[in-house]
Amino acid sequence: MTLKLDQIDRRILEALQRDATASQRALAETVGLSQNALWRRLQRLEASGAIKGSTVVLDRQLLGAGLVVFAMVKTRHHSADWLRAFRSHVRTIPEVIDFYRIGGEYDYLLKVVTQDMAGYDAVYQRLIEKVELETVTSFFAMEAIEEQRPIPL
Repeated sequence: MTLKLDQIDRRILEALQRDATASQRALAETVGLSQNALWRRLQRLEASGAIKGSTVVLDRQLLGAGLVVFAMVKTRHHSADWLRAFRSHVRTIPEVIDFYRIGGEYDYLLKVVTQDMAGYDAVYQRLIEKVELETVTSFFAMEAIEEQRPIPL
């Protein structure tokens, strides 16, 4: 199901992706609405699920989390019980910031953010300790060229 958005909804969402901390007054001015009209639209967008929350983008390097690893996982297990156990286990690892089931040669993709190689090794050890995996192949990011780009509307 795709939510129907008009141009004002799109402008609101684009502005929020650039700066979710903007006041309602500033946001209303940016999109050309009164504060009340903006508030009603925000309520509708939140109620529909289009807006799931707001976050702050942190500087990974400054905070000591400069290593980004993309871990590709293969498994021989494809039962619902195994998948539930794997999802539950991965969710206990806070360094895994994105987690996808994918098609192709691998079954899952995990984006891991940690301080250094020793930190990633600890994540890897946790990853393999409770759930049987066939293969874990890791790719280490050399440079973040673009991260957390806005969703094009």
